[in-house]
Amino acid sequence: MQQTKKYLLIGVAVVVLGGVAYLALRGPAEHSKKSDNAQIVKTAIAEQKTISIKVLANGYVTAINTVDVRPKVQNIVRTIHIKEGQFVKAGQLLFTLDERSDLSNVAKARAELGASQSDLADAELTLKRNEDLLARNFVSKAVVDTSRNKVESLRNTVKANQAITESGNVALSDNRIAASISGRIGIISVHPGSLAQPSGDAMVTISQLDPIAVSFTLPERELANITATYPQGNAPVKVQLPGQPEVTGKLIFIDNTADPQSGTIRMKAQFDNAAQKLWPGTFVSVNMVSRNVTDAVLVPAQAVVTGPEYKFIYVVQADDTVKAQKIEVVAIEDGQAAVIGLAANARVVVEGAQNLRAGSKISEAKDKSTVGTPPSAAPVH
Repeated sequence: MQQTKKYLLIGVAVVVLGGVAYLALRGPAEHSKKSDNAQIVKTAIAEQKTISIKVLANGYVTAINTVDVRPKVQNIVRTIHIKEGQFVKAGQLLFTLDERSDLSNVAKARAELGASQSDLADAELTLKRNEDLLARNFVSKAVVDTSRNKVESLRNTVKANQAITESGNVALSDNRIAASISGRIGIISVHPGSLAQPSGDAMVTISQLDPIAVSFTLPERELANITATYPQGNAPVKVQLPGQPEVTGKLIFIDNTADPQSGTIRMKAQFDNAAQKLWPGTFVSVNMVSRNVTDAVLVPAQAVVTGPEYKFIYVVQADDTVKAQKIEVVAIEDGQAAVIGLAANARVVVEGAQNLRAGSKISEAKDKSTVGTPPSAAPVH
């Protein structure tokens, strides 16, 4: 009997010890399970600073000045003094037309001018002699009046012949066609012996390449920002060709009317182009700063979650749970989102938000490969 009682007490002791051991082991396991439910994420701290908002557009290069060279008179091309693609300076001789007819007209006009000047000189001497004779009463006053009228008539003839001569010289100079601006010559459409006409096709086109312009359009809503940020209208503009570094210029033109169909407004910027990197007709990427946002709250753009009704950000609370904070995105620039509705220095979830809900427990990732994965499911390396 005593032996049976002894075994019973031993059995009870074993059960009690087993229960204590079970409870002792269960606590850490449950704590580990709770930790395993925490979502691994990557977080960042919201900053507050002034940022510049850029606007992007597609533009095309255009010459600031382009001149179509045409003759003033219809004539035959005699000599071409330039080559296609050549750079010329203002005043440089481009073409010479057949000037023989104009040379003849100028020679004739000069001869007639000389003859009329000789007649005038003779008439003036006659008038002087008659005036002397009238003073001595050798001729009548009528003779002097006749001589005086002849002098006046010949003076008018001389003036007319001078005008004809000058006109002939102008016509003669029109046979020498010079560049009105400095620039690059395009395709020459005439040849020696061709008939050049004022109303025909341009003989050649000259395009000014330095400085040069870029035309582009921006949404009309940006106009108020640009004019407010740059009251003088000299906004810096940057353009870039594929595979080339950016080139910086300045805004020189804003159109006086917006396009009502597209809701855009045309603009033009000027660039130094001594190296001739920009070529008329080529397309470029344009960007310019339209405004500055002061004291903006910035978070990485991937932290912004687009919900069915509004955009929000998961904000980490003091107990490592998250709260969905409704925000408004002002702008996204260089991977940073400027937002309204979020306090500066808030800790926000950047990666791993896809598995979160309001109140979810989070844990900071130490390895990017485990972001968004519970610790128990982390890959084994």
